[in-house]
Amino acid sequence: MSVLIVEDNSDLAANIGDYLEMAGHTVDFAEDGRHGLALAERDSFDIMVLDLALPRIDGIDLCSRLRAGGHALPVLMLTARDTLDDKLVGFGAGADDYLVKPFSQEELLARLTALHRRAVGARDHDVLRVRDLEYDPATLRTRRGGSDLKLNPAQRRLLEALLRHSERVMSRGELERVLWGDDPPDSDALRAHIHLLRNAIDRGHEIKLLQTVQGVGYRLADPDDL
Repeated sequence: MSVLIVEDNSDLAANIGDYLEMAGHTVDFAEDGRHGLALAERDSFDIMVLDLALPRIDGIDLCSRLRAGGHALPVLMLTARDTLDDKLVGFGAGADDYLVKPFSQEELLARLTALHRRAVGARDHDVLRVRDLEYDPATLRTRRGGSDLKLNPAQRRLLEALLRHSERVMSRGELERVLWGDDPPDSDALRAHIHLLRNAIDRGHEIKLLQTVQGVGYRLADPDDL
């Protein structure tokens, strides 16, 4: 597994990382929520270990933003907060599992392995579709009308987010976070990426699926369903 550990306690993060690496997994680290969100949105990880009490962006906010951007990265939350209400808040933000400190490394690894196994099984059948457009997050294959489309990584991230929120208008801010986390460029780069994605999926097709909602953002949907 490729694991992202978002934890501001450097000693704890190092201990977890050492244990996972000894078990044959790869590990990357972030010491605050903003950095963790940026890494999760830009890079490909199999799973995230997420502390709740983080500087800059806390774990609940990080997880909520990740889910709002259409990311299905499995998240295991680590925290000293052990009440039922705390756990319900974590699950409500999109966490997949919850482990209370202190914990054993063996249990952490077992939970991560189980989450990863379920996620892989889900991705194998999780082909996203709108009308005759389909995208498989597991294989990165994109097709429309039975023909394969070539998309770059940024276009694939935008497409997946829009497909997962099909029929809902995604704001410019949401889509910028999909591509750049909390550090979008000053230029209107999103418009250029949307233009390229629209050309890739709609050019040559009578029915246009990627729609601009003036003053709000963008939506990917079958016009017949609106």
